Amino acid sequence: MQAAAFYIIAVLVLLCGGLVIANPVSRNPVTSAMFLVLTILSMAGLFVLLDAFFLAAVQVLVYAGAVIVLFLFVIMLLDLKEEERRRVKWVAAGLGVLAVGVIGAVMIRTIKFARPPGRISAVRTVGSAEALGRALFTHYALPFELVSLLLVVAMIGAILLSRKDLR
Repeated sequence: MQAAAFYIIAVLVLLCGGLVIANPVSRNPVTSAMFLVLTILSMAGLFVLLDAFFLAAVQVLVYAGAVIVLFLFVIMLLDLKEEERRRVKWVAAGLGVLAVGVIGAVMIRTIKFARPPGRISAVRTVGSAEALGRALFTHYALPFELVSLLLVVAMIGAILLSRKDLR
């Protein structure tokens, strides 16, 4: 039963993630943001299947709650014109496809040549906040700080884009 639930939720994550980018329903960016909410909620379901209830709750509260609201504010403040939304910039789309291809090739090469460790030690408390905190602030301190820096830069960019006097 758990394997079937995993496959159903995984397909839902991939489907909603694809609909964020290639949205056939509407050209409105708010619709893509709503599909992003569905993707995040589905990912929280995957965390529940892994018995990581704290991560699932944080996923819903922080990402589906706060980050999506920030995205929606930026979308509303940018005041995109209908004509600008309908035009497809083929150079930018081609560069985007090229970037996704390069990232995919790097991921496939990394997975292909990765050497798994001899023995993986099991975590005693699966899905607990204490184990997550210890892992984040010991082994993953640098990536954690880089993500926080990226969020600060994104917030500053959103503030600068929403200012009216820069246009």
